Amino acid sequence: MAKKGKKLIAGLDIGSSFIRMAVGQLAAKDGGDELQILSAAEVPSEGVYKGSVKSIEDAVSSISACYEKVEQATGAPVESVFVGVSGPQIVYQDSKGVIAVSKADNEISSEDTERAVEAARTIAAPLNYDILDVLPLSFSVDGQTGIKDPIGMTGMRLEVDTKIILCPSIQIKNLTKAVYRSGLEIDGLVFSILASAEAVVSKRQKEIGVAVVNIGHSTTSMAVFEEDNILHTVVIPEGSVHITNDIAIGLRNPIEIAEEVKIKFGGCFSDMANRKDEIDLYEAGAAEHEKVRSKYVSEIIEARMEQILQKIENELVSIQRAGRLPAGIVFTGAGAKLPGLMELAKKQLRLPAMLGYPVNLISITDKVNDLGFSTAVGLVKMGFSEESGDRIIGGGLKNLSGKVNKASNTVKKWFDLLLS
Repeated sequence: MAKKGKKLIAGLDIGSSFIRMAVGQLAAKDGGDELQILSAAEVPSEGVYKGSVKSIEDAVSSISACYEKVEQATGAPVESVFVGVSGPQIVYQDSKGVIAVSKADNEISSEDTERAVEAARTIAAPLNYDILDVLPLSFSVDGQTGIKDPIGMTGMRLEVDTKIILCPSIQIKNLTKAVYRSGLEIDGLVFSILASAEAVVSKRQKEIGVAVVNIGHSTTSMAVFEEDNILHTVVIPEGSVHITNDIAIGLRNPIEIAEEVKIKFGGCFSDMANRKDEIDLYEAGAAEHEKVRSKYVSEIIEARMEQILQKIENELVSIQRAGRLPAGIVFTGAGAKLPGLMELAKKQLRLPAMLGYPVNLISITDKVNDLGFSTAVGLVKMGFSEESGDRIIGGGLKNLSGKVNKASNTVKKWFDLLLS
């Protein structure tokens, strides 16, 4: 239950398969405060595909149902959320911001760093795209490069290297419209894979080199970190639903049965399957008893997963990090639950591989240990960093202003006019 006087922070992950929400609050522990996840809930998603809203009414209904479940469990109203945004149309580009230090004594202040980051926003965005986030990577002071946090240093010229995350304008407008119509305010929009990374990897891992891979319903997202900076991001338009489709075709059975086969009996490393083991499709919902070899099902799943891993490998090759990330690959998302994924990934990517569960938080709900909730939990963690004024300078995880960008604010004003 929520404690009086403590602000609630909520994260909303709007996926193609499920809508998930987590709510957290600061709790006293060992003389300090620690983030505690109070409740988390999920409902089947309607009206959303590959991160984009395809039906406003269906999406509103799903979002409303999810936050009502969370409110019942929390015992307190949830009024606003940090919202995850994803999809294969999201792109990024590098940008540099340059300013003159404002103080007469040339001491760099937090206002100077914010002005430098704001200067980096003045880019020519692609047509019909809006800036979703600005990620500061490193600063330079009077030509001295590689500075993580320049506040308090002395200099006349401050520069910042950033990555600008860009999202289609129509995607942001429809997403924010669906959230507002469900009765929630929006505290900020966050690139979902960065929220997942915030939840499941440590600062140490980001320093030595790690990739976070979130296998979702219809997309697979990846973020690569090195020296505590975001090095590369990508959204691959393939996910766990493609595995289900392959099983349905291979077994010549309806998609519902294929999904049950994947969840109950599936594995993605065929070397682990016994050639003699059989699956009775009746146990997966088929009308009649029909047996198929377990190894055959594993081979179907393995073929698709190898294809997804090959695309991950290609992205690592493009940034010269293939086989060169000491902290390896951390897999999360509901699609990462398939048995054998770690073995297959280690073999194909030639890197350490592990499942990513939330780190550095406490919880009174077991749902935080569900790989599917990593994005929602990460949004809560990023929300607390934002509310406390903790800029993760150099971490490249966020640069939220606590407000939705101009495009989504326009949607809210328009929607308020309709209600007035």
